[in-house]
Amino acid sequence: MMLQRQVIIPAILFLITWITTLAAGAMQQGVDPIRSPSAILQGFPFAATLLSILLTHEMAHYLASVRHGVQVTLPFFIPAPSFIGTFGAFIRTRSPILNKRALFDIGVSGPLAGFVVAIGAVGVGLHLSKVIETMPPEGISLGSSLLFSFLSWIVVGTLPEHADILLHPVAFAGWIGLFITAMNLLPIGQLDGGHIAYAVFGQKHRLISKLAVASLVGFGLLGWPGWFVWAGLTFILGLGHPPMVDEAVPLDPVRRKIGWLALAVLLLTFIPIPFSGL
Repeated sequence: MMLQRQVIIPAILFLITWITTLAAGAMQQGVDPIRSPSAILQGFPFAATLLSILLTHEMAHYLASVRHGVQVTLPFFIPAPSFIGTFGAFIRTRSPILNKRALFDIGVSGPLAGFVVAIGAVGVGLHLSKVIETMPPEGISLGSSLLFSFLSWIVVGTLPEHADILLHPVAFAGWIGLFITAMNLLPIGQLDGGHIAYAVFGQKHRLISKLAVASLVGFGLLGWPGWFVWAGLTFILGLGHPPMVDEAVPLDPVRRKIGWLALAVLLLTFIPIPFSGL
């Protein structure tokens, strides 16, 4: 019975999140899925892409946990009545993580795996996108990370003056995937980036968390109030990190290099002002 609950509840949440992301994708195309239920399938490119990124992220965490003998749940997806249809997904750890090597592998695997899928989605989606004449801003405008700007230049080329890219749903889902990657890699508390920071820097983790939260407040002052919310939420959830069972096991040089790679991914995917016109 316990095993059934461990499988059935994640499966039901995943199914509901499929529906909410399909609806969100359809509404992005100007379709009202409530009035025209069959038109919800127009949201399939967006929903399939976004859920593929999220599922890859969470299953990488899951497989890394199993590899290190850590008991975890299947991914729990969170449906939401938002313009993307979800608040993301998470897995719960049910047993202690023995050492920093295991913690590092579990923390870094999800963001890097999801990052790879998101890059592919952005590349395909930009190829399907259209270049349009710049119009007066209506609704939500998206910011651009260094990586997204570079990929846009590679795929679309240099835009003429007074032109912009109308993102295909696949490209928009990829944009969200890169944004989620950056959010998860923030070196705060027990976010994925927090796990990585603790594994690499040990007791300096708390100071790094404080500096990261202060940076979010600074970015909030610069333009996007949402960073205030994220900074407050991470502060409430806690800036510390529980110790490992065996703190004496050090990280090897390869993992340390991957840690610097994760930092580079954070810098490339971070968007100071992700949304405007809200």
